[in-house]
Amino acid sequence: MAKEQLNTISLGSINADGSKKIIHPADVKGPFMFWRRLVALVLLVIYVGLPWIPVNGFPAVFLDVMHRRFHFMGLTIATQDLWLGFFLLTGLGFSLFYITSLFGRVWCGWTCPYTVFLEHVYRRVERWVDGDATARRRLDAAPWHAGKIFRRVIKHGLYLLISALIAHVFMSYFVSIQGLYGMMQQSPREHFLAFGVVAFLTFALYGAFSWFREQFCVIMCPYGRLQSALTDDHSVIIGYDKKRGEPRGKSSDPNAGDCIACNRCVQVCPTGIDIRNGLQLECIGCAACIDACDTVMTKLDRPKGLIRYDSYTGLSGGKTRFVRPRTIFYSVLVVLGTIAFAFAVNSVKPVRASAVRMPGGAYYVTGDEVRNQFFVRVINKLNESAQFRLELDGPLPEGLQVSGLDDVLELDAMEESQKTLVLSVPKAAFSGKIPFRVRVTDVKSGTSVLTSRLELLGPETQQQSTQTLHAKDYIQ
Repeated sequence: MAKEQLNTISLGSINADGSKKIIHPADVKGPFMFWRRLVALVLLVIYVGLPWIPVNGFPAVFLDVMHRRFHFMGLTIATQDLWLGFFLLTGLGFSLFYITSLFGRVWCGWTCPYTVFLEHVYRRVERWVDGDATARRRLDAAPWHAGKIFRRVIKHGLYLLISALIAHVFMSYFVSIQGLYGMMQQSPREHFLAFGVVAFLTFALYGAFSWFREQFCVIMCPYGRLQSALTDDHSVIIGYDKKRGEPRGKSSDPNAGDCIACNRCVQVCPTGIDIRNGLQLECIGCAACIDACDTVMTKLDRPKGLIRYDSYTGLSGGKTRFVRPRTIFYSVLVVLGTIAFAFAVNSVKPVRASAVRMPGGAYYVTGDEVRNQFFVRVINKLNESAQFRLELDGPLPEGLQVSGLDDVLELDAMEESQKTLVLSVPKAAFSGKIPFRVRVTDVKSGTSVLTSRLELLGPETQQQSTQTLHAKDYIQ
């Protein structure tokens, strides 16, 4: 009784004595498995293909850290615009929470990269080399012999090769395919950091997918532990219909439910759980148990759906409500976030400009002139060279002489330039602080940006500041 109770409450991937249980899920066929494999194939093609697809002269996704440029489907973001990443990351995270509130852990079972690689790459290789689940368990229990050693060498050699390929593709997102190919033709010492990253990823992936496997989802991934806070009784999950299935018994028993206790749902589970015990944190929503159970029900000429996608409310005989306070609130947040992101993207300009006063004196008086000096910094954030025109914006005094804005500024892609701006005003025309800004305009597109507010200073401003200070001292 104690042993039975322990097996009920312990993790499916842990033995009764606390040691790690090697799980060999049986293969299964069915509509859900077909679509899962198709989705996985599409995701793998996208992962491998994005660095090869040129968009506006760059890979579709290219995180060019060396040149501080980040390309996403033709949109280039400079380091000055990385604040947009806040919307991207929070949007992806919140979308995951939103989907979870509706459909449980469908992300984990269908599109999570870890699941895609483990279930549709590494375990496919294992089935090809070692055979089906029964053959794999028999091989594990067998003593070491030539055939077992040969299969282990082939399998783990393929694991290392696949891990290296995945790591190299990952690196190509940061150095491009051409850059990666060039690095591979040189000594590792020439690109030690890139070589170290690829080597680390290769062995990390190999260790994760050859040994750690489902333990990552159970132990390290926090998402499974969050699902209880993200779902409710109307969230669609994978569940077992106890009303229909219990009590379990043989198919010939007229008093038994539809479940014949064949344990096929347990045999195909990639995390080793028994879905009949209810939703558990190890369940990744892969639907393998649904296909397995439906196959058995078809053979017994019984209705499918003993294990199915449904909510707790639906499994209890009620009606699942997709529109409820939680989903309404999430929908409002999605709309607001989308609007904010759209405004943020539209606010990105092809040029960045800033201006500051030069170190030293606030102003200089030469004869009858008051001179102010500034640094103007212009950054071209386009993927191509561009010409920019610099102008002063504001109520400028008569007799103002400008030096440093005469010529059109031409900058290469992602190039920046710093110009010295000298403004001279006749002393007689100077009556106080004169606010202005520098306007930088892209000659081709006409897009312009303004620098922060600047001021022309002179003797009158210093005298006003002194009088104000004396008045404050008198009041005190």
